[in-house]
Amino acid sequence: MADDDTGLRAPLEAGLVALGLAPALSIPLLAYLALLQRWNATYNLTAIRDPREMVSKHLLDSLAMHPYVADGTLADLGTGPGLPGIPLAIAKPGLHVTLVESNGKKARFLRAAVRELGLPNAEVAESRIEGLDRPAAFDAITARALATLPQIIALGGHLLRRDGRLLAMKGARPDDEIAALPDGWWLESVQPLTVPGLAAERHLVVVARG
Repeated sequence: MADDDTGLRAPLEAGLVALGLAPALSIPLLAYLALLQRWNATYNLTAIRDPREMVSKHLLDSLAMHPYVADGTLADLGTGPGLPGIPLAIAKPGLHVTLVESNGKKARFLRAAVRELGLPNAEVAESRIEGLDRPAAFDAITARALATLPQIIALGGHLLRRDGRLLAMKGARPDDEIAALPDGWWLESVQPLTVPGLAAERHLVVVARG
């Protein structure tokens, strides 16, 4: 994929600036997108095929949460083709991202992406979330369209250190899920997110482990 030929660079750079990020990040992000498109033709890693849609729905949607992600260790649960973990690893070199994915084809793509993009701050854990034996190893865990808040905690809560944070990407504000948080977990904040090029409602739900 030639970046300039597809007209992706300009909308991506404009979106990055709107999110407070450097437009130069478009270079590694477009390299990731090209790799994703190439593998997607064979492995069906994502249902989104239009590269313009990938810019807004994958790259910029993943990066909209970046102001709320501190440097440290992050586990991206059920990352699929690396979302939001790979864009965050590209944008935040002080963040070490563990990409947790049980699907073998997706895990192979993730390993290839980490290698080809030269991301020293990203690693792949080919494992079911609940089977990953790294108790209290992470400062934060995140999930994008994976499950309800209580389900995410049931699957991956053991990975989070005692005063860590769950950063859950949601569409509409999930008040029913918030009300069902288990004991020992409490809502810290709900942050409305504006994703450049995406009209859909988006929120980041921050849940603390007490």
